[in-house]
Amino acid sequence: MKELVEVIAKSLVDKPDEVVVTEKEDGRNTVIELHVAEGDMGKVIGKQGRIARAIRTVVKAAAGNGDSRVDVEII
Repeated sequence: MKELVEVIAKSLVDKPDEVVVTEKEDGRNTVIELHVAEGDMGKVIGKQGRIARAIRTVVKAAAGNGDSRVDVEII
């Protein structure tokens, strides 16, 4: 999942070298934190959060129907 978020984010931003993705697991929950340059924050979030919502949807679909839960946080 971490690699998927990283590829998506790097394709959206102007400074792909400043994209940092970390993955934290807590039991059945996984939190993926996405850090981007301050100037690229709007590109990752999108108008009314549409791009951020799309990233979360893709990650949840890739995670499958299992018992685990995957959250994406844009920091």
